Amino acid sequence: MIELIDVSKLYDQKTHALHHVSFKVDAGEFVFLIGESGAGKSTMIKLLTREERPTSGTVILDNFDVSRMKKKFVPFLRRKIGMVFQDFRLIESKTVFENVAFAMEIVGAPKDLIERRVPIVLSVVGLRHKEDNYPSELSGGEAQRVAIARAMVNNPRLILADEPTGNLDRHNSEAIMALLDDINKAGTTVVACTHDLEMVERMNKRVIELHRGRVIRDDPPSILADPAQNMVPVHPQISSEMRELLDDDQYRVASEEILVENAQEFYVPDINELRQQVTSDSRRRRHPKINSRRQINEESRDNNGQ
Repeated sequence: MIELIDVSKLYDQKTHALHHVSFKVDAGEFVFLIGESGAGKSTMIKLLTREERPTSGTVILDNFDVSRMKKKFVPFLRRKIGMVFQDFRLIESKTVFENVAFAMEIVGAPKDLIERRVPIVLSVVGLRHKEDNYPSELSGGEAQRVAIARAMVNNPRLILADEPTGNLDRHNSEAIMALLDDINKAGTTVVACTHDLEMVERMNKRVIELHRGRVIRDDPPSILADPAQNMVPVHPQISSEMRELLDDDQYRVASEEILVENAQEFYVPDINELRQQVTSDSRRRRHPKINSRRQINEESRDNNGQ
């Protein structure tokens, strides 16, 4: 999913934000990125979203070489990423529903899909009853849950959470982390930057620590950890109905086809293989019932032949 290969980032030709950093994050992992201020966490996020390019080395995201990607393809790359920020970044003039819907509107989602999906995602984060409220009418924890709903509504393969609990109290911090954990268990890769070491300890996830731009620690989850000591706040689980809706995103498939068509310069695996895969996935998503009937008919003919 994510791979950094000997990545360095130099600012002003003298300040090393990152220094020969290498690590890999597999699809479906939950990783905490920790370190003091100035350690390089924010730079890492900016490299993954292509706000910055590395001075040297290679940044790969979902098999795309982000470090060599042309600027015109960056918006398509970012559709694969959901961002959660410390300061929420909600639009004050829009309601909760409109804030989440806006993330779908800017990628060209059809209106009927927006009207179906947004209420479901708001239900998942426990805010369906607040869909007509404005950000000024929400608590900090509620505002961050709206931000998470906005980040996940386009079914990203990756969620980057930059200090998602930095402005929250202990109770709301646990609630937000438990919600991110639920999203991760449904298959989304999560990378969270945080200063809350106590939270990191109790979550028992993989931890990558940066110090002055270098990786000084990369610890997997402890198999000896006592689950009873971890957080167990109650949160809505991601429903099968939601997973079905989030898989039915033809506009995302279309954007991936555009990427594939123009990706020869920065795509790492065989491009023809990917094109066939995307085309196959597109057909299956658009015609699931047809494919199901076809399979039943073929099985029936086989059985009759026997």
